[in-house]
Amino acid sequence: MADCHFIVFANEKGGTGKSTTAVHTAVALAASGRQVAVLDLDSRQRTTTRYLENRQASAERLGATLPTPRFMVSEADNLVGFERGIEALTQDSEFLIIDTPGRDDPLARISAARADTLVTPINDSFVDLDLIGEVDPESYTVRKPSFYAEIVWDARKAKAQSGGEVDWVVLRNRLQHIEAKNMRRVARALNDLSRRVGFRVIPGLSERVIYRELFPSGLTLLDIDHFESVGLSHVAARQELREMVAALQLPEQGVTQDMFETV
Repeated sequence: MADCHFIVFANEKGGTGKSTTAVHTAVALAASGRQVAVLDLDSRQRTTTRYLENRQASAERLGATLPTPRFMVSEADNLVGFERGIEALTQDSEFLIIDTPGRDDPLARISAARADTLVTPINDSFVDLDLIGEVDPESYTVRKPSFYAEIVWDARKAKAQSGGEVDWVVLRNRLQHIEAKNMRRVARALNDLSRRVGFRVIPGLSERVIYRELFPSGLTLLDIDHFESVGLSHVAARQELREMVAALQLPEQGVTQDMFETV
């Protein structure tokens, strides 16, 4: 358990692609031969769990081997039950990916303090940026960090007390219909805030229909061989995924990058 790297996907706002990026990251690591486990803390929506259940069903239907991490949904509403789930999943695991609910949740806060890599996906808009920083409506400069940045600050202090460090990564998912000027303003505000608060900004996944269509089958962009048809958009999306996983800078990241050369 001590050697298990915790990757926590957390954002108190829904609709940011949190579960999609969590699943794709988990499958990418599993496909590279790493031992991966996934804990879904959203027992109500269970999006990540349902995605991976769909993946298991597709593997059986196709008679194929689809790399799939171990996973479970947490029904615990207390710290004791939460820790039991952590203990069960971290045994013999190199990575534990925790997908948290899109709301303020006590266990999500505890997970953030346990994270080695904390990933906060946001859509490319000032609505989502407001979660971590207040922006001046005229100059579009950051006035001050918002409440979620303060939550992460507290989590980092808690982690530091045990001698650890949280690598906070803001995953910038892109919305293609947003005009370029607004995208540049969001980028400037994010870069300013990253220097003040201390997070890394990395490219995420575009708003592609592909990702939504993959959910019922549980397939990911790494499973192109099992797609009914493959177009340029699939290739571009897979490249996005490659760049996203590489930018997370996980331990022994080179193994994960090599995997894309053979898929």
